[in-house]
Amino acid sequence: MIQPFITGLIEVALWSAIFTSTGLMSMNGFPRESYLAYALWAAFFSRIGSNWMYEFRMIDEIETGSVNSVLARPISFYEYYLGQFMGYKLITSVLSLIAPILIVAVISGPTKLERLPLAFSLVMYYLIFVHTMSFIVASFAFYFNRVSSFTMAKNIGLWMLSGELFPLDLAPEPFRGWLLAMPFCNAVYRPVGYLTGRLEIGSIVDGFVSSTLGLVVIAPIAVMIWKGGRRRYAGTGA
Repeated sequence: MIQPFITGLIEVALWSAIFTSTGLMSMNGFPRESYLAYALWAAFFSRIGSNWMYEFRMIDEIETGSVNSVLARPISFYEYYLGQFMGYKLITSVLSLIAPILIVAVISGPTKLERLPLAFSLVMYYLIFVHTMSFIVASFAFYFNRVSSFTMAKNIGLWMLSGELFPLDLAPEPFRGWLLAMPFCNAVYRPVGYLTGRLEIGSIVDGFVSSTLGLVVIAPIAVMIWKGGRRRYAGTGA
């Protein structure tokens, strides 16, 4: 709760400075309060949509040979960590969302709390896509050393593509269309935009569709890399 709270305050300060220095009353049709609310919610939703911790754990399991104990269980490595990941995110997310609800009430930021369940559901569904990406990165540990460096590169890319840095509707065309067509914006831009009134329910439906299509694309890749790594792996000494 502390990390996104501090990040949210920093981003609120930055957007306040932008509007103060430019003298603008609105940007792209939305007032200052809309951007402050967006920045605050984006900090918390981006925290929900990240998976570096369990990704590091999966990588470490493979690199150290501890994956043997998981392979011997009547559940797949993917499902074993997906269950832990989703349970952890569900509990911590519900608790952490209390903070932005209280803050937007103080700053009078536009937030439609009745939309929160649907926005939250989109993020939780997107987490399956994120976990599959993490599974692919972790599977590369069968082939390479220090695969955790891939995690940092992936996270920087997701930070740019998710809409945490700025609302994606500010991007110029054709980049805006490309960004909104990809599933990565389902981590921040779509749920936060819907929650703050920038988007309507049709965008959430598009989010579920894009996440599903993303899974259809990367799931076969994940299976191929994992099975190829298993064939290379010799589970001795652990």
